[in-house]
Amino acid sequence: MTATADSALLPLLARIADALDRLAPPPPAPLDLHAADAFVWHAEGDTLSPVPEVSKVDIGLLQGVQRQRDTLLENTRRFALGLPANNALLWGARGMGKSSLVKSVHAAVNEAAGQPAGHGPLALVEIHREDIPSLPRLLAVVRGSDRRFVLFCDDLSFTNDDAHYKSLKAVLEGGVEGRPANVVFYATSNRRHLMPRDMIDNERSTAINPSEAVEEKVSLSDRFGLWLGFHNCDQDTYFAMVDGYAAALGLTVPAEELHARAVEWAVTRGNRSGRVAWQFIQDIAGQDIAGQDIAGQA
Repeated sequence: MTATADSALLPLLARIADALDRLAPPPPAPLDLHAADAFVWHAEGDTLSPVPEVSKVDIGLLQGVQRQRDTLLENTRRFALGLPANNALLWGARGMGKSSLVKSVHAAVNEAAGQPAGHGPLALVEIHREDIPSLPRLLAVVRGSDRRFVLFCDDLSFTNDDAHYKSLKAVLEGGVEGRPANVVFYATSNRRHLMPRDMIDNERSTAINPSEAVEEKVSLSDRFGLWLGFHNCDQDTYFAMVDGYAAALGLTVPAEELHARAVEWAVTRGNRSGRVAWQFIQDIAGQDIAGQDIAGQA
């Protein structure tokens, strides 16, 4: 009796299994690490989304950061050639081209190699700050690949109740597996030690052993072998930025008028920086094009 009942249930169970197979989502496609020269990491699902075109500025247009540019470019070139290279922390004043420099250096190294898109020696992978705990999983994805990867986290910083910095410390240096030879980590931050000063001062004032508590907080930045500081620019550097952008866009505004308007623009923004210079030139270019259209219609 039992055998008969079991044999009657088998076709039903088979149909249920087939129906579940049809309802189940298809397995994820294997990651193609040569699909593009840049990717965005999505921790939910552990996927890398190819970026068809990176938003970047030509490296020759970056003014006022020549020393930082040359240092990071040399470090990245060595890494692309399979030579030892350092993790890099670009810290300092906002709007001075930290993230632009990372993207421009990546593009410059790949362009120098002369390879078609997707086959450059370097792939840039952006990881968001909130996804830092998933960094070990990202390393597992790229470990062993024949490509080399610059992992990039823009505006990296940590708050008082954020313990993610501990996992980042272990990944950068000190973990059992260690950082893969085909990976470097570049980060930008407005803070040299990636944490608010009051967070460090609070540790100093409340800890049983103040020096040990502070050392734990600031040791994260020590994992970056290369520190590049970005500082507020003076007026001459600001003018050089404006002139460079204007020349690249083919603007014909006289230099004296351009500088006077650039000063006025900077005053309204409250500071001078590469970002302010670019926003000013965007405004001038828009006015120039609009003026030409009106003149043409007349």
